[in-house]
Amino acid sequence: MTTIIDAHAHLWLNQDTIVNGFPIYQLEPNRSRSLFFGEERQMLPPWMTDGQNTAERFLSNMDYAQVSAAVITQEFIDGLQNSYLMQVQRRYPERFFCFGMPETRQPGFLDEAKSLIQEGFRGIKIPAARLPQQFLNDEMMQMFCLMEQHGIILGIELADGDAQVSQMEEVIQQCPLLKIAIGHFGMVTRPNWMSQIRLARHKNVYIESGGITWLFNDEFYPFPSAIRAIREAADAVGMEKLMWGSDYPRTITAITYRMSYDFVTKSKDLTDGEKRLFLSDNAKMFFGFGDLIELPYIKNMSE
Repeated sequence: MTTIIDAHAHLWLNQDTIVNGFPIYQLEPNRSRSLFFGEERQMLPPWMTDGQNTAERFLSNMDYAQVSAAVITQEFIDGLQNSYLMQVQRRYPERFFCFGMPETRQPGFLDEAKSLIQEGFRGIKIPAARLPQQFLNDEMMQMFCLMEQHGIILGIELADGDAQVSQMEEVIQQCPLLKIAIGHFGMVTRPNWMSQIRLARHKNVYIESGGITWLFNDEFYPFPSAIRAIREAADAVGMEKLMWGSDYPRTITAITYRMSYDFVTKSKDLTDGEKRLFLSDNAKMFFGFGDLIELPYIKNMSE
């Protein structure tokens, strides 16, 4: 495996937001933990004591783990990071594809999406699972049509199971050329998760696995049930529709960054060709990455 692309990761300079009335912010002093929906959570690896989840720190992890490029998504629990992520996109265009995110919890987000597109974002993220179950309204559909016209990729995470699948079918019917990446592998450990995966039977719909190690955390490394789920999804829609994602940095509070993908590379239940599609080729094509940097393996001091 010479190049790997992470199709789902997060970056932020400062995490200070409110979601569903609950504050989310870094605990002080010198803590990498956050107040998360009223509970203290290990949001970052314990050595990130300043709360800054920066591109440079991630690049160090990527270089060490031999990950050539990454897709930076957004989530309401991170707070809107558009300003910082545009800086990242401009500074490291060969290494990162960054999603912009309008404030879709308030009316008027269509104009905000227009501004993000004009600024240069090539993708717009919608955390639909954190919106009302009926998230598709006139303004949202107008935004999707605008994205289709401009060739902007939609990144979206849906509520568990099939709760929002019919709305996605309507979006796909109305905007057949809109490229869509569905996150969190359809919330694979929840009932009816395959209803989300089957959306990838449509030509421009792909599935990324960000958070799959979190969803199978109770089982833990090497996540054999995650491999079986990848196999099941591939049998349903084709391995060419699936992309690996880490959900960095929250997932690496439990495992290392390399562990978030090498359970795939070490699996005997996937062929080398399938691994190459899942870990690199599909995301390169879908997100339009150019030539990827090839990173050497660097030995640990313990080896």
